[in-house]
Amino acid sequence: QVQLVESGGGLVQAGGSLRLSCKASGNRHPFYIMGWYRRSPGKQRDMVATITRVGVTNYTDSVKGRFTISGDGVMNAVYLQMNGLKPEDTAVYYCAAPRSNIWGRGTQVTVSS
Repeated sequence: QVQLVESGGGLVQAGGSLRLSCKASGNRHPFYIMGWYRRSPGKQRDMVATITRVGVTNYTDSVKGRFTISGDGVMNAVYLQMNGLKPEDTAVYYCAAPRSNIWGRGTQVTVSS
C-alpha cells in the first residue's frame, strides 16, 4: 500500500522559513506529479505547488517568489521550501499524488504575527 508521510511543520514567526518533506513508501511506479496542498481553518483545501516527473513546477499566485517545490528526481520524495512566511500561510499542509488520489495525513504550519 502506497503511503505519503509529511514532516517539517511547526510554529514560526512571520518572515521565517520552514522546509516540508514528503516521502513515499510502497510505491512500485513513480508518480507523474506530486504536490503540496493546504487547508486553512474554515476554508477548502487548495493547491500550493506541484511538480511533475520531468521537473515542471506550478505555484498558486500567493506563494510565488516565496515557496519552492523540489523533488528527488524519481518522485519518491517531494519538498517545499517556504520562505517569507506570513500569518495567512497558516494551514495544514498535505502532500499528495493527485492523479493517483493518494494523500498524506498532513502537517500543521502555524505562522505567528
